[in-house]
Amino acid sequence: MKKVVVSLGVVLVVQSLFALCLISALQLLVPRDMPFAVTGSSKVVNAVASQVSLETISYANESAALDAINQSKAYGAYIPGSTHDTLIVVPAKSFFARIELEGAFTDAAKKLGRPMDVRTVKPLPQSDPLGAVAGLLLVPLLIGGYLATVLVFKTSRTAAAPWRVAILIGYSAIGALLTDLIAGPGIGAYANSHFWPLLPCFMLVTAAVALASAAIQRIVGALGTLLVVLLFIVMGGASAGGSGLSLLPSYWQHIGAVFPPQSAVTLMRNVLYFDGNNITTSAVILGAYALAGAAIIGYLGRWRPEPVPDTPQSAGATDTSAARSPAAKNALRIVVALAIAAVMQCLFTANYISSAHAPAASNLALGSTGASPILTAVEKRLSLKVTGYPSESAVKKAVGEAKLYGGFVPATGTLIVVPTRSDIAPLDLAAHFRAAAKGLGQPLKIEQYAPTPLAEKDPFGIVVSLMLVPLLIGGYVSATMLKTATGTATGRWRGMMLAGFGIVAGMVVNLIVGPWLQGYPTDKFWIVWPILSLIIAAVALTAAVLQKLLGAAGTLVTVIVIMLFGNPSSGGSNGVAYLPAFWRDIGPFLPPRNA
Repeated sequence: MKKVVVSLGVVLVVQSLFALCLISALQLLVPRDMPFAVTGSSKVVNAVASQVSLETISYANESAALDAINQSKAYGAYIPGSTHDTLIVVPAKSFFARIELEGAFTDAAKKLGRPMDVRTVKPLPQSDPLGAVAGLLLVPLLIGGYLATVLVFKTSRTAAAPWRVAILIGYSAIGALLTDLIAGPGIGAYANSHFWPLLPCFMLVTAAVALASAAIQRIVGALGTLLVVLLFIVMGGASAGGSGLSLLPSYWQHIGAVFPPQSAVTLMRNVLYFDGNNITTSAVILGAYALAGAAIIGYLGRWRPEPVPDTPQSAGATDTSAARSPAAKNALRIVVALAIAAVMQCLFTANYISSAHAPAASNLALGSTGASPILTAVEKRLSLKVTGYPSESAVKKAVGEAKLYGGFVPATGTLIVVPTRSDIAPLDLAAHFRAAAKGLGQPLKIEQYAPTPLAEKDPFGIVVSLMLVPLLIGGYVSATMLKTATGTATGRWRGMMLAGFGIVAGMVVNLIVGPWLQGYPTDKFWIVWPILSLIIAAVALTAAVLQKLLGAAGTLVTVIVIMLFGNPSSGGSNGVAYLPAFWRDIGPFLPPRNA
């Protein structure tokens, strides 16, 4: 019983830390000490800087400011002029930073009566409209490197051997090539011209994670795998800066600087969109992890080798083929382990990137109280599923029933957007309706409406989707750890134990996300708790059943079903309407969408 309590306690701690790190890092997405170029003094800049955390950097002229942007050293620039000013925004640096900066400067310029133009440089391609590809690519590279290390360790029973460096470097090259082929030519997440520049980046990232993980396992021992998860996935993943490094809290910016994920995202983003500029620091950090890991593995493997597990072959045997048999079997096990890691890396690449690299609305549910030329114009460019309603109040009632992403009232020219349904639908609808109204010369008002307003510390409505990942992982890992602790996938009280874990873990995560991080309205605390517990218990019990039916393969099947197909098909913070058809169709049959 003590072993069971300890095992589930470890899962609870890791799950709680994952929720704490992930949500505290990403819930706000507002500028923090954001590098911003200016070419002269301006009341508009002063007004924005009093509200938004900017690190203004002075440049001699517009050309120098643009050079800094092209070097990926600034998120934007403000160019004061004699009669009007120019704001330069850089979507490739950060989509969400562009939204924040453009909104803040537009409001300030309007209040001060200063004419201002907005110019976009380094726009994002159609294949990556939100700038998410660099962050998405991190997932398979991180998981692939980690899995290769863990599986080789489990099959060879040694964390350091002279041959292990070569094996992990070889895997890094193969895994990088597979990821590049799938994400680039296969899915089209980036142009084919980026295939060769990204290949060494992918290899470096995978090697840094794999070799450093192997070194940690050898030094720390049995707890090495857990430490790797905490450092590289929990803390490193949360501080990677996929949405923009300067949108992270300052402490996460500094914490992430010492782990591979942040350097990996910066390296890939700058190779993709900034011609490989400003990548030296990132490459050096990743290279240092790879070299240090290789050196530790090589040294300990040669000078302090671990005991080799006993084999059935006796010491006095003279049969050469029999003597080679254990080595051959060990080599075969390693090849199989690496093949499993490669397949998982390919699936993470294909599924996560295909589901999220280019979100586009499909049959976006919109309520309307009548016909309008504005609505007709929007429907030509945006896939809408328009439903008629007798009045604005009826539209808002449907919004409250989670039937609509927005509404339009032609009589008053009012577009209703719903930030609680999707983080990008309000931006998408507003952009298309503004363009249509401007083209037709008609007035337009935009009203945000949410039956339950978003929490102040969740302005984009992304906390729910962020919270889902730790819940899913905690669910299937709890079943796996319980099986390991008891030595069996069956047991009289197994279901009760997992249900109890779900109740306790749901409460702990609820306390972290609600009262502590204020990620949702606090009056929803008692409603949220049973929901979180149900999600954890449902995944845990599903994993337990699969483990009982399939044995060790049940854990792998659970990961595939829940994390590789369920999570990408959940809709996340974008909303189900922004998923490709395949992911929209399979989502209703899997737990994450229903969660």
